[in-house]
This record gives sequence, structure tokens and C-alpha cells, in this order.
Amino acid sequence: MNKDFKELNPNADIEILTNLYEKILVNIGEDITREGIRKTPERVSKALIYFTQGYHQDPKAILQSALFNESHNEMVIVKDIELYSMCEHHMLPFFGKVHIAYIPDGTIVGLSKLPRVVDAYARRLQVQERLTIQIRDVIQDTLNPLGVAVVIEAQHLCMMMRGVSKQNSVTTTSAFTGQFLEKATRNEFINLIVK
Repeated sequence: MNKDFKELNPNADIEILTNLYEKILVNIGEDITREGIRKTPERVSKALIYFTQGYHQDPKAILQSALFNESHNEMVIVKDIELYSMCEHHMLPFFGKVHIAYIPDGTIVGLSKLPRVVDAYARRLQVQERLTIQIRDVIQDTLNPLGVAVVIEAQHLCMMMRGVSKQNSVTTTSAFTGQFLEKATRNEFINLIVK
């Protein structure tokens, strides 16, 4: 077993996953002895472990690892955070951008921790709506700021490749707490992320 994959998921068994993917390929009509396919089951197994490593990460602990006392009480925004996740309904990717803002109340967090929190939740089977709320809630619960704002804009391959087959559709979700529930603060945030 490759140690790297045990670190990503201590429960992962590449051999079991590989055998399952071989059966899937046979059942869709593929020849698993073909040169280009021979190692595909193992490659897909390793990719799936990587894509779902968030199940074994603690977003709250990520934030707690870089908290600092600071009197700054103006909006802090990290925008255009790249997002890659997998839809729990079809296990197809969705991808886009996350915009996060919070208004500190005596505590700030290292800026790199916000994208790490996004990844910890995104690298699970997800729906965009829940992902938005999870990011908002862990920031609110850990930093206890005056408010949190999260907006996600994403394209979903389950809508693009199958079903309605709409290649240019974008889904936007948002979640707010505290001062971001006030129209003026929320509008300031929205204006800053669309520029």
C-alpha cells in the first residue's frame, strides 16, 4: 500500500477499490486487458482517495492552527478561491470559485487557512448548497466574528454532460451571518467580489 494514500485515507484499500473498478469496466463493456485500460482501475482508485480526502480532515482544527488576537474589525475578504468537488448524486465533478469574507471581533485567521477549509469540505461527496453552509458555519463557530459571508459560483458536470446538457450554466449559492445580514454590509461584500 502506498503510504501517501494511507495518510489521505487511513481506511482506504487500493486493492478492493481496484477490483471494484475492474468489475465496473467489465460491466460497461470494456476490455480490462487492453493496454490503455490495464492500469485504469488502480489509477481511478487512487484518484478517488485523493478526491475524497476531506473526510479525514478537520476544518475546525485547520482554522484553530492559525488564530491570532488582533483588533482589526473591518471586512476581510479572500475571493476567487478555486473549488473542485464531486456531486454526491452522480459522482461527477463541479468546479468554480468561492468568495469568503468575515468581520473580525478580536480574532483573525491566517489567510491560507480559508482555502484549506474550502478544500477540506469540497474533497468529499457534496452538494453546493451544503458546502456553502458548512464553510460559513465553521468560520462563524471557530472565529466568532461579527459576521461571515460565503458565495460559491460553480459549474456542474452532471448538468453539462448529462441530463439537460447545459454547458454554460453557473450555480450560485450564498450564506451569511451577523453583520452580513444587513443589506449595506452584504452589498459592500457583493460589490467587492464582482470587480
